[in-house]
Amino acid sequence: MPHLYLVDGSGYIFRAYHRLPPLTNKHGEPVGAVYGYTAMLWKLADELHAAEGPTHMAVILDKSSKTFRNDLYDQYKAHRPPPPEDLVPQFPMIRDATRAFSLPCIETEGLEADDIIACYAKAALAQGWQVTIVSSDKDLMQLIEPGLDLYDTMNNRRLGAEHVAEKFFGIAPTQLGDVLALMGDSVDNVPGVPGVGPKTAAKLILEHGDLESVLAAAEGMKKGKLRDNLIEHAGMARLSRELVSLRCDVALPEPLEDLELKGIPDAPLRAFLEHHGFRTLLAKLGQVADDPVPAPASVPYEADPPCEHDAYETVVDVETLDRWIAQAQHQGWVAIDTETTGTDATGADLVGVSLALGANKACYIPLGHGGSDLFGETPPQIERDAALARLKVLCEDASVLKIGHNLKFDMIVLGLHGIAIAPHDDTIVMSFDLDAGLHGHGMDELAATHLSHSCIAFKDVVGTGKTQRGFHEVDLKAATRYAAEDADVTYRLWKRFKARLPAEEATRVYEMVDRPLVPVIARMEMRGIKVDRERLSGLSAEFSGQIAGLETVIHGLAGAPFTIGSPKQLGDVLFERMGIKGGRKGKSGVYSTDVTELERIAADKDSPGAEIAARVLDWRQLTKLKNTYTDALQAQINPRTGRVHTSYSLTGAQTGRLSSTEPNLQNIPIRTEVGRQIRDAFVAEPGNVILAADYSQIELRLAAHMADVPALRDAFANGDDIHSLTAMELFGEVNRDTRGRAKTINFAILYGISRWGLAGRLDVSAEEAQAMIDRYFERFPGINTYIAETTQSVRERGFTTTLFGRKTHFPRIRSKVQHERQGAERAAINAPIQGTSADIIKRAMVRMEPALRDAGLPDVQMLLQVHDELVFELPEGDVDAARPVIERVMAEAAQPAVTLSVPLGIEIGTGASWGAAH
Repeated sequence: MPHLYLVDGSGYIFRAYHRLPPLTNKHGEPVGAVYGYTAMLWKLADELHAAEGPTHMAVILDKSSKTFRNDLYDQYKAHRPPPPEDLVPQFPMIRDATRAFSLPCIETEGLEADDIIACYAKAALAQGWQVTIVSSDKDLMQLIEPGLDLYDTMNNRRLGAEHVAEKFFGIAPTQLGDVLALMGDSVDNVPGVPGVGPKTAAKLILEHGDLESVLAAAEGMKKGKLRDNLIEHAGMARLSRELVSLRCDVALPEPLEDLELKGIPDAPLRAFLEHHGFRTLLAKLGQVADDPVPAPASVPYEADPPCEHDAYETVVDVETLDRWIAQAQHQGWVAIDTETTGTDATGADLVGVSLALGANKACYIPLGHGGSDLFGETPPQIERDAALARLKVLCEDASVLKIGHNLKFDMIVLGLHGIAIAPHDDTIVMSFDLDAGLHGHGMDELAATHLSHSCIAFKDVVGTGKTQRGFHEVDLKAATRYAAEDADVTYRLWKRFKARLPAEEATRVYEMVDRPLVPVIARMEMRGIKVDRERLSGLSAEFSGQIAGLETVIHGLAGAPFTIGSPKQLGDVLFERMGIKGGRKGKSGVYSTDVTELERIAADKDSPGAEIAARVLDWRQLTKLKNTYTDALQAQINPRTGRVHTSYSLTGAQTGRLSSTEPNLQNIPIRTEVGRQIRDAFVAEPGNVILAADYSQIELRLAAHMADVPALRDAFANGDDIHSLTAMELFGEVNRDTRGRAKTINFAILYGISRWGLAGRLDVSAEEAQAMIDRYFERFPGINTYIAETTQSVRERGFTTTLFGRKTHFPRIRSKVQHERQGAERAAINAPIQGTSADIIKRAMVRMEPALRDAGLPDVQMLLQVHDELVFELPEGDVDAARPVIERVMAEAAQPAVTLSVPLGIEIGTGASWGAAH
C-alpha cells in the first residue's frame, strides 16, 4: 500500500536553529540551521528506511509570513517576532538541502505549510493510501483518522487518536478544531474565548458536541464569568474556528504520484555537502576521508565551456536541417535525442529530435509542436515526412556514429517510423559499465557528477499539476533550450566515458556484451507479447474473491476488523492483542511485520499467531499479484498492437542483470500455482506457440567453475543431481528433507549468508547452521577459498569483476558501520557469479537473431528475458528446427571469450502460453 510521509519542514528549521550553536561554512555563511536541518532529515530517512518507511515523501514549507488568515484577522500571528537575522539567509540553503536529498520541496503563496499538508493528506487518503505527518503540532492533530497518524521525532513516537484524547481530556481529532477555537492560541494570536483553557474547552465540547452548540447553550448556562465570556466573545470564537481550520480544498501544487520516493542519489547530496564543507555528514556517504576506497583511474580531458542555451539553434526548414546532417556526416559522429508525448516508447508520439556536434553546438528539430486548442497557431516547423526522410539517411549511415543516452528509447521511437539507428554508442550503458554501484546513471545525475552542470528540469519546462502541458505545447524557444541541452550533455558525457573505457578496462564488457544488446532489447520491446484480456479479467475476479475470503478469515482470527495492509495495525494485532512473543520494533516504535517476521511466526505451529501470519502472507501475495499483474496488465495492453510491451533497463540491477517495468516480469512467482496462472495469460497468436528456454542452475555451474570445485564440476559434467550430491556430502543420505536442505544451502552459500540467516531459512539453531556451513566448506573447500579471496579483493580494489570484466563497485565495503560493511561483503560474494550469468545470457541474446536468420527461421521472435530464461514466439511448424538452434546459441554463449569447465544446461519447453511452456 502506498504510504505518504509529509514532513513539516518549518518545524524542522526552527528546531535545527535552536539546537546548534552558530556555525559558518567555508564561504563565511551562517549554516547552523542548515547543518542541523540536513542532519535531522538524514536521521529521519535512516529511521524510516529501517522501519519499512514511505513509498512517497515530501517536505512542506511556509512560503511567506502572510496568508489568507491575515486577511481574515489582521492580528493573526501579530505578536510573533521576526526570524533571527542569521536565520534568514539560511532559508534558501535549507531548500537546497531538501532538493539535495532529491525530495520534493513544496510551498504555496497564501497558504501555511499546515494547509498544504492537509490538502495532500486528504488527497492521499481518498486514494486509499496510508499517511504519516512528521510533526507533533497540535493543529495538525485535527487530521488524525484511520490511515493517518503523526510521527513525533523528538520523542520517537507515533501520535494517533488516543494521544489527542490523552492530551485534550477525552477529545476526538474531529472535535479538536472546536476545542482550539475556544481556548485560542497566544503564540499565533488566535483570540479564542477569555478564561477558557484546554480543560474547560474540552469539557464544553464533550458536553455539547461542537462549538456552535456550545455558543447556543451559553444563554442557559449557570450565571458566571464563563457564561458571560461565551456570549460576549461568540464572534471571536467563530473567527478563531476559521483561523484554526485547515484548508483542504486547494489544488495540489504537485501531483501525488510525483512524490514517489526513489532513493537518495549520491551525486547531488555529495555536491551539497562538499559545497558547505560538512565533512562529518560527507563521511556517511561511504567515502570516509581517512579510509577511502581507491578511485577509478583518472583520465585527463579538456574541460568544456559552460552550456550556453541561447547558442542552440531551432531548425525549422529543410535547408538548415541538411546543413546539420552534412556536418554530422563530415565529422563522423553526432549525439541524438528524441522528445515525445510520454515515457512509454512504444505508445508515445514523436514531438521532435535534437542533435549535437560539439559543446554548445546543438539544435532542436520540432516535428509535432502545436497546442490542443483548435484555434491555436501551429509554430513553424519542417513537414514531418520530409524531416524524417533526411533523418533516416543520417541514422542509418554506417559511416556516422550515433551517440545517445538511453538510446534504446530513441531506437524504439524512431523505429516505429521505419528508422534504424546504427552504429551507436550509449552513454547510460557506458556509465554503468564504468561505475556500477557508485551512483545512478540518469542524465541529470551524471551531468552533476561529471560535468558539474545542473540540467534544466523537465517540470520547469512543462509545469506540474493541473497547469502541466504536453511537450508538444511548449513554445519552441523553451523546447530548444531543454531538448538541445540533452544532446549537448550526452556528447560531453560521451567524450569522458569513451576515454575512460580502455583506461579502466571496461571496453571488453561494453563492446562484447552491453553495447550490441541495446538494439536487440529495443526490437524485443517493440514486438511485445500478447496477453489474454479475458483470462486476466477472470483471474482478477477470482483473486478478489480469494482476497475477500482471506480478509474475513484474518479478521475472525484477530477477533475484530482492522486494516490488514497497515503494518502498525497488523503489528498491534499480532504482538499486543494476540500476545505473540519476539516482536521487534523499529526506531519509529512500530512493530516489524515484514515477510521474514511473518514467516517466522507462521513456522511456529505452537504460536497463537501462526495461522493469521500464514493467511496474511497469502493475502499480501494475492493483493500484490492482482494489483501488479491481473489488473495492471489489462491497462497496459497497447491499443495499436494489442500486446503488452515491457520496458527493459540495462542499468537497473547493480550486477548487470536486466530489469523490467510496466510490467515488471521479474517478480512473477516462479514456482507457485498462482504464478503459473499469470504466466498462462501470456499467449501466442493463432498458429504460433510460445517457447521458453531456461539455463538450468547456471549460478551453481558458474560457482563450480569460478571456485574450482572438482566434485561439483564432475557432477555437472555427468548430469548428476547437484542437490542430491550435496545432500549426500553433508548429511550422508538423500531424501526429500535432506535434498531440500541441500538445495537451500547450495544457493544461500553463494549469497554469503550468515549462520543466523541460514538458521532462519532452515528453522534450526545458529549453532546447527554454522555446523552445516563448516561441513559444506570442508566438503567443497574451493567455495570457501573463493569467498575469502573475493572478499579480500573487493576490500583492496573496491570492486568485483565478472569473467567478462564487468565491474561492480562496493563503496561501503570498508564502512565503519558494521551492517553496511557486512551487507556489501555479502553482495560482493555473489556479484561475480550473478554478473557472469547476466553476461552470458546477454551474449546469447545478441547472437540469437543472426543464428535464427542464418538457419532460415526469420519468424522465430525473441520476446522476453526473465531471470535465466528467454521466451520466444514462433510458428508451430518451426519448433523442431528452432529448438536445436536456440539450445546451441545459449550453450555456447560464453565462447570463445570465456571457456567454462562445466557445461551450460538448457531446458526448453513449448506450449500455447508461457505457463504451458514450462
